[in-house]
Amino acid sequence: MAEITRNGDSALAIQGDVAKAADVAHLFAETARVFGPIDILVNNAGIGGIETVSEEEFHRHFNTNVLGVLLAIREALKHLASDGGSIINIGSVASRLTPPDNAVYAATKSAVDAITRVLAKELGPRKIRVNAISPGVVETEGTHAGGIIGSDFERMAAQQTPLGRVGQPGDFAPVAVFLASDGARWVTGETLFVSGGL
Repeated sequence: MAEITRNGDSALAIQGDVAKAADVAHLFAETARVFGPIDILVNNAGIGGIETVSEEEFHRHFNTNVLGVLLAIREALKHLASDGGSIINIGSVASRLTPPDNAVYAATKSAVDAITRVLAKELGPRKIRVNAISPGVVETEGTHAGGIIGSDFERMAAQQTPLGRVGQPGDFAPVAVFLASDGARWVTGETLFVSGGL
């Protein structure tokens, strides 16, 4: 956020849980109060990693990765500008690669793919485009905290990626900017795999 404001732009940080409708409503109300009508939503909150299949893990993954997407979109529809907008969901190549020990995570990201296609059809008449970006392994605070960066899993992912490395946040930002822009005005219901070929 400091980098954004240092460059002369405005930023707002609001704490909340995307799996709680009241928190999501507060997030959008505050954003609209500060910035006015919303025209872009990026659903980027998510959890993952090697998992133990239990009721707790199942609900934790689905609440954040699926319910959070649906709640955010539902609330965004109340605030989107009258001339439409762009919704970008962050999926994962896990929905296609289906890696071992990731059944629940892969299921949540497959759900995100389906939500993207369904809502593109539902919201198209309102001039709202809905697309998804599916990255592979990305070096983030989360993958560092989860022990993925520097692990055998990271090395394996880099070896299996034709471009020879794991992703960086800067690999995806231009794709999201494109999907949010008028240059993508005829793109909806698509999932773009931004994974170095993984």
